[in-house]
Amino acid sequence: AEKFNIYRMVEIVTDLLLSPQFFSRGTKVLGQSIDLPQAAMFSPLKTLMLPSGTFKGKVAFITGGGTGLGKGITTALSSLGAVCIIASRKQDVLEQAAEEISSQTGNKVHAIQCDVRDPDSVKATVHQMSKVAGLPNVIINNAAGNFISPSERLSPNAWRTITDIVLNGTAYVTLQIGKELIKAKQGAAFLSITTIYAESGSAFVVPSASAKAGVEAMSKSLAAEWGRYGMRFNVIQPGPIKTKGAFSRLDPAGLFEKGMMEKIPTGRFGTVDEIANLATYLCSDYASWVSGAVIRFDGGEYASLAGEFNDLIKVTDEQWNMLSSLIRKTKGS
Repeated sequence: AEKFNIYRMVEIVTDLLLSPQFFSRGTKVLGQSIDLPQAAMFSPLKTLMLPSGTFKGKVAFITGGGTGLGKGITTALSSLGAVCIIASRKQDVLEQAAEEISSQTGNKVHAIQCDVRDPDSVKATVHQMSKVAGLPNVIINNAAGNFISPSERLSPNAWRTITDIVLNGTAYVTLQIGKELIKAKQGAAFLSITTIYAESGSAFVVPSASAKAGVEAMSKSLAAEWGRYGMRFNVIQPGPIKTKGAFSRLDPAGLFEKGMMEKIPTGRFGTVDEIANLATYLCSDYASWVSGAVIRFDGGEYASLAGEFNDLIKVTDEQWNMLSSLIRKTKGS
């Protein structure tokens, strides 16, 4: 048998994998969208995980609580007994969400207009919250901004807009509330919502990736420093969860949805109900020993993207037989 060195084998395998003829055998071309039947084995639950009344007597403050993930987390906290305060720039959206959630859960939801980019606005919001509900036991830093763009097209204002909301806004909220909690000698659970690419970085969303990486560093740092004051700090890194706000800015034409789906080993996107269950757990007394944690919530997407040879999952048994034959020829070379 002909002897191949390892470099020649890599060349042959690469050529074979890139060949359209190699991938077009059978009824489907490998590059086309594929069904993901495994999703049926990972069906999301819509019910709340924690017992009723878990947050009874507690106050929860949620930025960006009027829409998307923030609204879902607020609904779960309110359902579990918390008095919730939701904050964002759009008062009409907040009031509508507060009324909707309160009518569903039977618990009071307060709406306070706040621009997290403005330290004075944050300070006024914390003061108003203290008057209507008291200092919070739970703080969810969920307010965010993002859009896709080639980095060479970013203006200083575009960069500043995202980092002011995501990093500075989270810092202003956390530090202002934290200082008040220290004065009051009251502990609390802080939770920040970031993204899996805060860890890896990502092209075309550089301001967001940079800002959210800073949020994670801040959370871990404060977990070390402010644990002595009874405060915990944790982070959730969501993968794709289809909400109107996020997908309208990140996939406005619906071009990338199929590609995103195919990178998730569980074969589906996450749901708002699922992240709400995780968030409420991390902020509850059931997680009182969890602090400084950064938890991926992505159906295995990060692991799928990180592995050097993970794309070989697309290779069929017939194609593996051909590759194995080529590999065997390299023995002794």
